[in-house]
Amino acid sequence: MSNNTILVVDDEIGIRELLSEILRDEGYRVALAENAGQARNWRKQTRPDLVLLDIWMPDTDGITLLKEWASGGLLTMPVVMMSGHGTIDTAVEATRMGAAGYLEKPVPLQKLLSTVGRALRGGQVKPSIMLPLASLGRGPLIADLKKRLEQVVNLRAPLLLTSEPGTGVDLCARFLHRPNTPWVEPDTLSALANAPFDLLEQAKGGLLFLKEIGDLNRLAQKGLLLLLGKLEKYSVRLVCVTTTPLAGLAAQGVYEPRLYEQLSGLCINVPALREHREDIPELAAQILSRYIESGEVPLRQFSTAALNCLRNHDWPGNLAQLTGAVHSLALTSAGDEISADDVKQILASSSPAQAVAGVPLNMPLREARDMFEKVYFEQLIDLENGNMTRVAERAGLERTHLYRKLKLLGIKLRNT
Repeated sequence: MSNNTILVVDDEIGIRELLSEILRDEGYRVALAENAGQARNWRKQTRPDLVLLDIWMPDTDGITLLKEWASGGLLTMPVVMMSGHGTIDTAVEATRMGAAGYLEKPVPLQKLLSTVGRALRGGQVKPSIMLPLASLGRGPLIADLKKRLEQVVNLRAPLLLTSEPGTGVDLCARFLHRPNTPWVEPDTLSALANAPFDLLEQAKGGLLFLKEIGDLNRLAQKGLLLLLGKLEKYSVRLVCVTTTPLAGLAAQGVYEPRLYEQLSGLCINVPALREHREDIPELAAQILSRYIESGEVPLRQFSTAALNCLRNHDWPGNLAQLTGAVHSLALTSAGDEISADDVKQILASSSPAQAVAGVPLNMPLREARDMFEKVYFEQLIDLENGNMTRVAERAGLERTHLYRKLKLLGIKLRNT
C-alpha cells in the first residue's frame, strides 16, 4: 500500500464528504467510517497511513477508541483528532494518549493540509516498539502507578522515579510532559557538572528528564543542587530516575545529603514486572503485535502454554528484557504459533550460566550491566551456598565493597 491512505472517521456525512473531496484532490487515497465501530473493523483488517478521528461520536467517542488502539498495540499510525467544540483538556488528553495532532472544526483548508502532511511525514518513521503508559498493564499495581502519576501531573515539584533497570520509567516521564513544550533528555549528565543552567535554558517551559542520578560524582551533584534552585525561574518540570537507592548512598556519605533531601520529597516507585506478572501475557501479546505491525517479524501468535511460561518467569531485566525475548521468539520460532518449548529454550539460553549471552542487546548499556551483575552475584551466592568470603574471593572484591554492591543491586542475603 502506498504511503497515502487516510481513514476519515466522523459521524457527520457533510464533514466526511468535504474532507474526502479535499484530500482526494490532493492525491490521497481516502477511506470513510461513520462511527467507531466501522473504524474499529477497518483498522483490524489493514493499517491506514493516517487517521482523522472525530472526538464526539454517538457510539464510542474518539478518545476511547484512541485508548483502545493504544492498549491493543494498534496505534502504529499517526492519528489526528478533530472536534467542533473541543477544550484544551481534551486536546492534552488526546496528545497524552498518542495522538499526532488536533484540529478544530470547521478546519481551515491550509491547516488541514499542513497537519496531514506533517503527520504523514512523522508516520513514515518505523513505529516505536516501546509501550505507551496506557498499556503497561491493567493489574492493581499499574492502576495505582497511573493514579499516582495523575495526582502529580500538574505539580511543578521535582519528581524522583525509583525502579529496577528496564521497567519503562521513561514512559512515566513522558506521561508528565505537556504537549508542545520542550522535552530535554541528555545522553550524559556531564552538563550538570560543567553547565547546569544550559540544561535549564534548553528545557525552558518544558520537562528535563535525568536518568541514573545515583551515578553522579560530587561535582555533578553540586550542579544538580544549583539547578534545583532555579527550576521555578525557568518554569521547568524536573523528573529524575534512579535504579540505585539514594538513601543508601547518602548514608555511606557518597551522596550530598541536601540533594537527597530535596529529591526525595516527591517520589514514585515503578514496580518490577514480576510484581505484576498477571499483566505479562497481555503485554507479550501487545509487543508481538507491534513487531508484526512494523514489519520486523513474520505473522506469529503465542500458545496459551507459551504465555503461561512467560508469566512464570521472573524477568530481572523487566519490560526491556521481555521485549527482547518476544522479538527473539518471533524471529526464531519454527511455526506460526510460538510454543512453550520455544519460550523455555529462549529463557534457558539467557540463564545465569550463559552469562552475557542472556542479556538482550536492545537494552541500554547501564541497564544490561545491572541486569548481568544481579544475575552474576545471585548465581555466585548459590554456588557458594551463601559463603560470602568465597563469593568475595571469586568476584575479586573486598567484602565491604561486595556488601555495598549487593545492597545497591537489591540482592537480599540469606539468613545464616
